[in-house]
This record gives sequence, C-alpha cells and structure tokens, in this order.
Amino acid sequence: MSSVSSNIVRKVVKRDGRTVDFDFKKVADAIFKAAQSVGGEDRKRAEELAVEVMALLETEYPTKTPSVENVQDLVEKVLIDKGHARTAKAYILYRHKRNEERHQRAMILGEQHLDYNLDFSQEALKILERRYLLKDENGQLLENPQAMLWRVANAVAAADQLYGADKEAVKKSAEKFFALMADRKFFPNTPTLMNAGTKTGQVNACYVLPIDDSMESIFGTLHDAAVVHQQGGGTGFSFSRLRPKRDPVKQHQGIAPGPLAFLRVYDRALDVIKQGGVRPGANMAVLRVDHPDIIRFIESKRDKQSLKNFNISVGVTDRFMKSVEEDREYFVKNPRTDKYVGKLRARDVFAVITQNAWKTGDPGLLFLDEINRKHPARHLGEIETTNQCGEAPLLPYESCALGSIDVNKYVVGDDLDWQLLEKDVKTAIHFLDNIIDINKYPRKEIAVMTKKTRKLGLGVMGFADMLFQLGIKYDSEEGLEVGDKLLSFFKKVSSEMSEKLAVKRGVCSAWEGSDYEKVGRKMRNMTCISLSPTGTRSILADTSAGCDPVFAISYQRTVLTSNELVFINKQFERVAKERGFYSPELIRKISLRGGIQQLKEIPKDVREIFVTAQDISPEWHIRMQSTLQKHVDNSISKTINFPRTAAIKDVENAYMTAWKARCKGITIYRDGSYEDQVITIGEGL
Repeated sequence: MSSVSSNIVRKVVKRDGRTVDFDFKKVADAIFKAAQSVGGEDRKRAEELAVEVMALLETEYPTKTPSVENVQDLVEKVLIDKGHARTAKAYILYRHKRNEERHQRAMILGEQHLDYNLDFSQEALKILERRYLLKDENGQLLENPQAMLWRVANAVAAADQLYGADKEAVKKSAEKFFALMADRKFFPNTPTLMNAGTKTGQVNACYVLPIDDSMESIFGTLHDAAVVHQQGGGTGFSFSRLRPKRDPVKQHQGIAPGPLAFLRVYDRALDVIKQGGVRPGANMAVLRVDHPDIIRFIESKRDKQSLKNFNISVGVTDRFMKSVEEDREYFVKNPRTDKYVGKLRARDVFAVITQNAWKTGDPGLLFLDEINRKHPARHLGEIETTNQCGEAPLLPYESCALGSIDVNKYVVGDDLDWQLLEKDVKTAIHFLDNIIDINKYPRKEIAVMTKKTRKLGLGVMGFADMLFQLGIKYDSEEGLEVGDKLLSFFKKVSSEMSEKLAVKRGVCSAWEGSDYEKVGRKMRNMTCISLSPTGTRSILADTSAGCDPVFAISYQRTVLTSNELVFINKQFERVAKERGFYSPELIRKISLRGGIQQLKEIPKDVREIFVTAQDISPEWHIRMQSTLQKHVDNSISKTINFPRTAAIKDVENAYMTAWKARCKGITIYRDGSYEDQVITIGEGL
C-alpha cells in the first residue's frame, strides 16, 4: 500500500472550495467501513480497491484537480465494476445520508458569525431544529442557532434595565451571555431557550404547586399545572394533605376517593399537554410515609404502565428511618383531622418501597427533615416536595431558575482554569437572577413567592468527562476530593456573586428572618446551587450529563423518538486513538457491553479510569452524592444505577446509606427495569 500511495501525490478540492492534500487512507477507510456494514472484514481488499480508485483518478484527471465528489463517484464505479454490489450500495446510502446531513446543517445554521462557529453536533442540531428554533405557522425556521442565542441573551440582559443599567451596559451583558452559550460552556433550562424573547415568556422550568383538601384546590392546581406544562415547565406536588381513601365527605355524605385517585386524574390530564408542543410533561408526586394511603401510593407504578408522566417519591422522616433501623412501628395520621389512625411496621413499609424501586425505579425517597434543616428560609414554612426531578425542594408556589456549566471545558493540563471558571460562574448567576425578573408567571402567587426567595439552581454538566480528561477514577478518594473542591468553589463563587447583586439590587424579601440574616450575610438569592439532570443541555454542549458517571462508553441513544444514534464517549475515543488501540471493531464490541472492564485488549490503566455507572458500586454513587450535597443548597438529581443482577437487599442498603450520609433524596434505577429506557446497551457478547 505505502509504495503505491507514495508514488501518487495529488490534491483534492473540498466542498468549501479549499484545496488540500489527497489522503489515500481516507478512501481505504471509507471502503472498509462500507464493507464492514455488510459483513466484510478484509482490510487488505479495501486497500486494493482504493489503489484502483487512485489509478482511475490518474487516468481521468491527469491535469485537473478532482473534487471530493469526483473521488466518491469513482469509488462507486470501482466497487460496482469489481463486483462488490452490496458494499457499493452501503457506500452510496452512507454518502446520501451525509449529503442530507450537510444540507440540514446548512438549512439550520444559515449564516454564521465570524467569531462564533457554533460547532453544534449533528445530534444537537436535530434537537435545536425540533425543539428550540422558532418557526412560522407552516413549520419553516425563522432563526438559526446563532439567532436563537442572541434572542435569549438579549431578552435576559434586558432585566438589567430594572436596576438602572443604560443601553450600553445591557448590550455588554447580552454579549457576555451570548458568548457563554455560544462557546457551549453554559446553557439554561429548556423553557429559557424556547421562550425567552417570545410572547410566551415562561422561562423558568420547575414549579411546586400546592394541593389542599378541597375540590377547588385540587382542580384549580391542575389547571395551573396545565398552563405551566403548555408553556414548557414541569411541576412538583405533594398529595399529603388530601384525606385518605374512604374517609367521609360530610358535605355530600359520601366517601373520599383518596390521593391516588386524584394523582391518576392529574396523570391523565397532563398526558395530553405537551410542553411547548415538543415534549411530554414531567412531574413529581410526593406522599408522606405517615399518610394512611401510603402502601397504595408506593405500589401505584408496579404495573409499569401507570403514571408515566410522574416520578413518585415517599416523603420520609428521621423518625420513620430510625423505626426501620430498630424494627418499630410508627403512627399514620389522617391529614384531615390531624389525628393518628393506626400503626404500621416500619420495616414492612420499607420493604414494599425497596421492592417496588427494584422492580420499576419508583418510588424514590425524600428525606424531609434533612431538606428542612438545611433550608435557609425555613421561617417561611415547611417544604413538602420538590420539582419534577428532585433537585429543587421548593415551598408552595415557588419556582426556580436552572442552568448548568460544562466543567469539562475548563480542563487545562491536569487541572482546571479556575480563574476563567470563576468569571463564568458569576456571569451564569447574573443570567439566572435576571431570569426571575423576565419570567412570565402563570399566576400571581407564583410570581410573589418566587421573587420573595429568588432561588437559583446553577449546576454542572460534563463532570464525568472532566474526570476522564484529568485521568481520575469517579469512584475513588481522588474523585471525591475533586468533586468536593469543585462544588465548594461553585458554592463560594455563586454566593459571592449573590452578595454582590444584593448590594447593587437589594436582598430578596425572604432574607429577613432567614439563616443569612442571622449571620449578617446579605444575599440576593436564598439558594444558588442545584445539580439538575441535563439531558438536552449536555447534548447541546456535547458533554456528559450532570454530575453522574457516564452510563456507557458506547451505546444506542433514543433522542426525539429516534433510536438510530450510536454514541461513543469522545474522551475515550481520543485516548483510544492516541494510544493506538482504536478500531471500529472495538467500538462495536463495546456498544454490545456498554463498559470496557472485561476487554483485555484495552490497557488496564485506561480501563481503571473509564468506568461507567454500572461499574460503580451503589456505596460509591452515594458517597459522591453526599460529598457534592455538602455544597449544594438546593438538592441533587442523581440516579444510583444498579445492574440487572442487583438484589432487593442492595436497594435497601442504598436507601439506608443515603439517609445516614445526609443526602436530601435518593433515586435508583436497575438496568432493564423498563424496556423503553432512553439509553440502552446490549446484553453482552
């Protein structure tokens, strides 16, 4: 191969008009990949066919420089002439697909700003086109990604005017916000990208709405939730105030249907509401462990078909968990009368919780006493539930502004660029505080309560990829140290920025009587940090999700109902190529397993670093969560992953460990619990 290719030196014209060196290896690789897709494994034959292509190029283009398209045409001709019809078909189909993708990118991206290439992946562009970019009534795009980010940046920066900023200052804020998003270092939650600068205007993602024990409250809240979902948000509810099933309803001399019946009504009603018309709504339902209907609630998703629009969590107390430890009974109480109506054996209830979690992933646990102990504004009342994914414990009618920074993009050598990260964290806090002012609230009570506490939820994404780059194992003491240092830094810098905003803009009204007032620290925001799931945000940033380890090194991902996307972790791909053990065959083998621990052809030191969620024991998952939680004034949405082979006892241990580690909540998922899970890996080789 080398003797032939070295004797032929030629150029090729790329599609953008540039003339570059012709690369023989690319032609051979393309032929081999096409052959592989139909079962071929003969690399040497692919190289021989590439030589035929080069010979044909010499004949047909003796003086003129061929284009990429000319080369591809000759590849097709050689494959067909030499009797490789199946390989030729695969090559033609791939070429057609790539042309369609290029056309799609051109349609979506449009004219690019010279300073910002906005190098979104193909997967990110599909999501942008489907979900975020504005369209006319015929579905035609009205903006490209650059225009979208300017729309968001300008709308959010406009809030500065409320605090005396002139046009030039507002423009500078918009430029900072745009740059942070255009560099794909920070993205706010979905409703901000969808709705900022539009008539809809609802830019907050998460809301907690109260449900009291009356028909007016139950169905009034359902109406409010429908509005929130229609405009792009998600909702959390506590059903703990509703009287139990078969409790008397004296006004009509009837009996109450109970909280689970109304939860099902909510599920059916919200099922028909699509957030912004592009995705199904997400919800959290919580019931206290001392509610008489707690067993019905725990088992409400056991059939794996019910309540598909809801995550469910049991609100547990320290007293209940101690009763589990000591094998004691505990009282259940009728919320209508506030009187005890019976006892349950704590271990029996705990067993039902963990059995259902093992089977379906639900319910999770919310540790209510820990949540309220750490709530700086507990003088305003008791928190009973969280937002839809658990990372924001909120009071009734509160909402929270969420966004995430891709910490992977700050790696320089064997450390982070802490100075740049500090600047960007402060910009992100400024951005999120402005969101509270520009948000269009679905009802007055939500606006009043949200502005009273001004809770923010700045979080991280790319944490696992950051550790990969640093060469640090997720489940290690060094991994915990890095997590502790990172979130301590986030907490310190975000609090300093909130103090700075308080001086310039004033403290939030909840400050009086708060823990912050007691220590004499003026704060603009009652909370600043929240580690949320970053599904689409991390895809836009092209990084790992949230603070979780990666689910797999290579896998098939379902995005917007498409399951044809095969994902390979870019950090692993980079290392594999640098170390010389990368091959398409290896990637295919990994995609069948998800992880790499059993693949001896991969160096041991690489296997030790590139661990997946299922390689990590639940104890280490919880240790990381509790380490991060020390610096998170809201909460953490993190899944404790279990392999299919995990036992129910493993779930019991995880739930008890999380309580003792002072986590605010815990959610587990055993792989394979649902056939239609978003990310899937093979059964193994």
